[in-house]
Amino acid sequence: MLFTNTHISLPHLIQGSIHGNPKMQKLLYQQFAAKMYAVCLRYAKNEADAEDILQEGFIKAFRNLHKYRGEGYFEGWLRKIIVRTAISHFRSSAKKISFYQNISDYNVEDKETNVLDNLAAKDLVGIVTKLPPGYRKVFMLYVIEGYNHKEIAGILGCSEGNCKSQLNRSRTQLKKMLRKSA
Repeated sequence: MLFTNTHISLPHLIQGSIHGNPKMQKLLYQQFAAKMYAVCLRYAKNEADAEDILQEGFIKAFRNLHKYRGEGYFEGWLRKIIVRTAISHFRSSAKKISFYQNISDYNVEDKETNVLDNLAAKDLVGIVTKLPPGYRKVFMLYVIEGYNHKEIAGILGCSEGNCKSQLNRSRTQLKKMLRKSA
């Protein structure tokens, strides 16, 4: 049974989940699992890892649900937990990030002539996966997830300057790879 068919409001689902109601927890999970799984796939090496990240992320979310203040969108709050869980998983397992989701809806802007403008999403996915892990993480967090440099620095435990440098280097490297493949 999905959330949209139950006529239970999101605030009621959250409150019920905070109070340990398994039905409410299940409905809350079902409402957001598919979207969060897609996020997990971007960071995971394979589907099994994505499932592990999803489960770990939801466990963290349920444990910290009482901290959600109702400000902003719940989905955004949950997404941050999932992304940080994925980054933590990446760090602890020292696995390379893979990029599985179709990113054709995302805009990659550059002030110079943008080589990426007319590139098919599947081509970009293949090229992004060839970036060094540090470049890839910053590129994905900034361009795909929409974090700013300060937030990325906090997530990755580095300076804002390092984030900016990594992003610029990733863009430069992407342009070089694109020119070679053209």
